[in-house]
Formats: sequence, structure tokens, C-alpha cells
Amino acid sequence: MNRNVLAGLFLLATSFAAVGTYVIADEAPLAGYSVESSRVERDWEQKFRSTPDPANLRAYMQRLSAHPHNVGSPYDKDNAEWILAKFKEFGLDAHIESFNVLFPTPKERLVELVEGGPHFVAKLQEPAVPEDPTSNQQSEQLPTYNAYSADGDVTGPLVYVNYGIPDDYETLERNGISVKGAIVIARYGHAWRGIKPMVAAEHGAIGCIIYSDPRDDGYSPGVTYPQGAYRPKDGVQRGSVQDSTEFMGDPLTPGIGATADAKRLPIKNAPTLTKIPVLPISYSDAEPLLAAIAGPVVPPAWRGGLPITYRLGPGPGKVHLKMFSNWDIKPLYDVIAKIPGAQFPDEWVLRGNHHDAWVNGAEDPISGQVALLEEARSLGVLVKAGWKPKRTIIYCAWDGEEPGLLGSVEWAETHADELRKNAVAYINSDSNGRGTLGAEGSHTLEKLVNDVAHDVQDPETKLTVWKRWQLDSIKSASSDEERQELRQRKDIRIGISGGGSDHAGFQNFLGIAVLDIGFGGEDEGGVYHSIYDDFYWYTHFADTDFAYGRTLSQFNGSMIMRLADADLLPFDFSNFADTVQTYVKGLQKFSAKMRDDIEERNLEIEEGVFTAAADPKKAYFPPKKEDVPPYLNFSPLQNSADALTRSAGEYQKALAAAGANGGSVLASASIADVNALLIQSERKLTTPEGLPGRFWYKHQIYAPGVYTGYESKAIPAVREAIEQKKWKEAEQAMARAAAVLQDEAALVSSAAAELSAGSAGQK
Repeated sequence: MNRNVLAGLFLLATSFAAVGTYVIADEAPLAGYSVESSRVERDWEQKFRSTPDPANLRAYMQRLSAHPHNVGSPYDKDNAEWILAKFKEFGLDAHIESFNVLFPTPKERLVELVEGGPHFVAKLQEPAVPEDPTSNQQSEQLPTYNAYSADGDVTGPLVYVNYGIPDDYETLERNGISVKGAIVIARYGHAWRGIKPMVAAEHGAIGCIIYSDPRDDGYSPGVTYPQGAYRPKDGVQRGSVQDSTEFMGDPLTPGIGATADAKRLPIKNAPTLTKIPVLPISYSDAEPLLAAIAGPVVPPAWRGGLPITYRLGPGPGKVHLKMFSNWDIKPLYDVIAKIPGAQFPDEWVLRGNHHDAWVNGAEDPISGQVALLEEARSLGVLVKAGWKPKRTIIYCAWDGEEPGLLGSVEWAETHADELRKNAVAYINSDSNGRGTLGAEGSHTLEKLVNDVAHDVQDPETKLTVWKRWQLDSIKSASSDEERQELRQRKDIRIGISGGGSDHAGFQNFLGIAVLDIGFGGEDEGGVYHSIYDDFYWYTHFADTDFAYGRTLSQFNGSMIMRLADADLLPFDFSNFADTVQTYVKGLQKFSAKMRDDIEERNLEIEEGVFTAAADPKKAYFPPKKEDVPPYLNFSPLQNSADALTRSAGEYQKALAAAGANGGSVLASASIADVNALLIQSERKLTTPEGLPGRFWYKHQIYAPGVYTGYESKAIPAVREAIEQKKWKEAEQAMARAAAVLQDEAALVSSAAAELSAGSAGQK
């Protein structure tokens, strides 16, 4: 759909009028504001949104991405000190907090084909590109590697495992293929990279190689760098493979801040380090290895983009893999800046983005960091003009995100008690590009995201960010039902936030409401975590004029202001309750489908649908019959979801009453008691003991999956118990999830009663 069509649809569908970069909506009071305070807030927000300057964003990026700046590097510290100086220049009270974390760097790396074809040694290096002036900084660049790989020197037959996720090993098993004693080669994608060596080790593999296949990340989706945006043949994706299943952050200080005097685990006892050596390689290096594999031809879905026949193995190709690291403790530098609250200084609105990168990191993370900086500068301009936020605003430029959210997690663990008491919400960004709004997070903040999206303009289409978001979502919807909801539902649904960025510690460990925000979709490319993610690539193939960097500043800054200035914190429980109902229904459907699938499969086995071939090496081995799952009792979970829906209705009724007479009750002193309850609403969704076997993941409604890594799962303990066919554990998990939802419902009812009492007192 081109811009002219989008503009025409916009004129038919909405009465908003764009003025410069500010979109004037109907002058109904903002959520959580009286008529008067809403008018004042809109004026300040309009001034704020007119301030960010793309030229500043460009200059910040050129400075911050000029050299590699991984954890422990000289330029990483230099960048932190530069950001500190900028925050102070903007008028913010700023300081650096330092932590000491385990950050291994490569000492010895080798991948070579020793049998099954001509001897081949992988380059394990990305070449400089003449057009790209920072790609030749070899002496400063981290080599291609996966941080937290186990040390090891192993040799074994090679087995191709597709994406290396549990389903892929089931396919191998059905084909009679074991990876025990073998080295596996997996392509990037379909799961976080740390899952691949974890699952390989669980199945007995002795080593793991991960490569970027050109079908997913190379010449198949687009023209390769430097002529195009996509990963070139020698490009390699670095990244951490720390096992995030149990906890995130420094591997040696689980659950506590990695301060200088922290008690640390011995490295040999650190549970999040991989059990086998692992290395990433390019698709140029992968091709001769894959060509040396024989055995059955892979299923169609496993076929990549290289000009070879993909086979499963094992062997005859045999690979020698060697990986050894320097296991050093390195300093990291979090830059923390504050704008003090004038009325409620002990209520904190937090905003963060990380500043460290694997190499130069223009897209990841500097595109988000420069938006944060310009946002902070623009708020500083407002402060100098007389604006005083009610609540304290804290800006955070994190270090050490790439190895495992080190800077944000260690800071959150160090300040855990203060944050549990004072934190209102945390707004995160990471990378930013060109295109449509992307939003994930706590569904109590879903309405806030939608409200702000109505008030910020998309720089390309001149629609509101919300309208473009809606139109693009309708275009990409997978069903008529989804499209109908997008046209009719007042608020667009946001996604579930999982792991993978700095919001995780605040939500998963502390139970703080979070949002993760960014723009993208029009600037797809493939230089992620390579030396080519730099200023040259970004300014040629991504948000080239920094228009969307400016929009990210406008958007997140508006949300920060709205949270900081609201009379009544703009949490919404109706959207959250609606979302929880969809989660419960989804679990019921998933459980029923699993039961039906097992019954159907057992019947096919009885009828002889599956047969084995004569040659065991090429056989499709028939699956064994499974026990049919019991019927699970979803009543406790459904009852608690219904209780939350009722309490959300009570709160909406009380909110409507509070908005009468210009919303004067919202400015009364009694609202402070309601806000105190609202701040604790996300905490009610946590338990002290956390998820089963995952003490750090205390949130019972959202968490990354054990075998997904970044991707979150709804009501995760129930979902994963069903997936693993642990029926008793599933019912126990349902009871725990039901209990936290009942606690949440009780808190929301209490907030509604407090709000109603305040309204009654005004009559």
C-alpha cells in the first residue's frame, strides 16, 4: 500500500488534523487527568514534541558508534563518560554506577573439516569493506564468537539440526538419527541462540556450530552489503549463549548486584554457562561443512539457501571444534540521570536503553540510545522553561546488555527494595528503525500506548502513529477475525514482553510494569551483531534521515511525561482483564488440541499409517503410542480471570465517576492512596519463589519460555507444563496463577473503592 492510498484512508477514517509534528485529538481529558491538568499537560507535551532534532540524533550516533565499544573496552567507558557529560549538559542530575561482571572473550578458536571432504579451516573473521570506513578497525573489534561458551577441544561427526530447537530433534529421532557424540550445526533463527547449544547438550552432542543461512539472513531476502542491507557471505552474528532459563545478569551473582564486594560463585559452578563449546560462523564458512554431510535428505522445511543438497548426517564429515576464552571480570558503567519530582519524588518513572555493543552497534543499540538522549535533552529544555514533573524521572543508559542484560539487571538487583517500593513503570527501547510502531509489555499500560499513538505523527505518511499502526496491522493480519478486531477494538493489542532486552529485570524479577517500544519494518537487513552494523550501514539502509529516531523520542518522552504528571496514574485494567481472558481460553484450546492430536496419532499408529524402511540408516521410524492426557481442571484459572474482569469493571465505573465535574476529584489528596495501590498492581502478579526451577522469574503471567529465550509465554508455568505433558504440574501451576490473579482482582477492587470514596467526598 503506497503513501497516497494510506493518506486517503486516513482522511476518510479520522478527523484528527496534523499541525507540524503535533496531532490535535479531540480535547477530552487525558486518562488520569482533570480537565485543567489535561490542558496544561497537552501544552507541555506539544512543546516537548517540537523540540527533538534529527541533526542531533545523527551527531550523537556518529560519536557513539565511531569505535567498537563492547563491555570492558576503552571506548565503552569513554562513551559512558560522554553520555554522563551530555546528561549534565541537559540539566539532569547524573552519575555513573559501576559493577564488576564475568565477561569472557575469545583466546583460541578453530573450526576445521578433518574428514569427509577436502581439509577446510573456517576463516572465523569478517573482512573490511572499502566503502565502510569503520569496518577496518580489526584491532578494536571483538572476534566472532558466542560469549559464555564452554571451553573445549572436540572432534566428531557433523549432524545438521535445522534451527536446533526441540521439535527438530524429534524429527531426527523419527529418522533414527542421534547426535550423541556428534557436533551439531544449526542455523540462526526460530529461537534465541542460547537455546541451540542447550538443547544440543541435552541430546548428547559434544559441540555446536551456529551459522546464518542465506535463506533467512543473506542473499535470499535481499541484496547483500555493501550494495544492499543484507548479511554478506562472510558476515557473522556474534552473541551471548548464556542459559537464560534460570536467571539473567551476571552469571556469578544470581539475584544480587555484582558490586565490588559481592559474594561470587566459582566459575565452574555458574549454572548459566553452556555445557559444550559453541562458535558462530558465516554461511561462506558453513557451506563446505554442510556439503560434507551425507545421510537422508532433509525435510522441505529444513532446506536453506545454499547451492547444496541439505542432508541430516551423521557424517561422514567430521569436524574439529576448539573454543577457549579468557574468563575475566570486567567493569561496566551504567549512566543514571534524574529529574526530581516536585510533588511525589519517591514515585519513579524509569526510562532506559543500553549503550554497549558487540562491535560499533549503530543500529543495536545506538539508534535507540540517541533517541533517549535527545528525549532527555528535550525534557531538560522544558525544565528550564518552568516545567516541573510531579514524579521523579530516571533516565538510564545501560552497559552490558549484549552479554546478558548485565547492567540493567545488576542495577535492578542492587536497588531491588527501593524499586519495589517506588517504581511506577519502566519504558525501554533498544534498536530503532523506519516504519511502524512496535510495542510490547504490561497490558495495564496498553491504553497508555494507544493514547500516545493518537497524539504523535508518523513522519512518512503524516498519519497518526496509531492510524499507521492499525492499517499496517490489518494488512499483516493472519485471519478475518483478527482484521475485524483491529477495525473495531478501540485499542490495538500490544505484544507480550519476554527477555532479550533491559526491561526483563524490571518485569520478570521485580514485578514492575514495563513497555518495550521501537519503530521498524521498512528497513529490514542482515548486519545484526556484525562489524557492518555501523554508522555507514545505518545512514544508507535504515532510518537514513533519523526521522523515526525523532519520532521515538517524541513517543517515549510523551509517555514518560504522561506517567510523571498524571493526577491518577494511567493504568488500565479492562484491557489487561480482556488479555488474561484470551490467555486462559488459549490454554484451554491448546490443551484440547494436544489431546486430540495424541488420540489421532495413536489411531494412525494402530492402523499402520507409519512404516519403517528396510535400511535403518534411511528409515522413518514410527512413533510410539502415547498416553492420552487427562482432562485438566481450568476452573480456578477461569474463575480468577472472571474476578479480574469484574474488578476491572468496578474500576472503570469509579474512574468515570471521578471524571465528573471536570475531574476535580483527581486533583485531591485522596488520589495519592489510589496511586499507591496502582504502583503495586504489577507486583501482585509475582510470587517470592518464582516459576518452577526458575527462582529469578517471579512474574506468573509473563515470562520467556524455557525453550524460546527471548519470546515470552503467557501464564508460562501452565503452558510449559502442558507442552511437557506434566499434567500434575500443570494443575499446580494453574492454582498459583489463579492465586495471583485473585490478588490482583482484590487490589483493583480496593483501588476502585478508594477512588469511589474520593468521588463521594467531593459531592
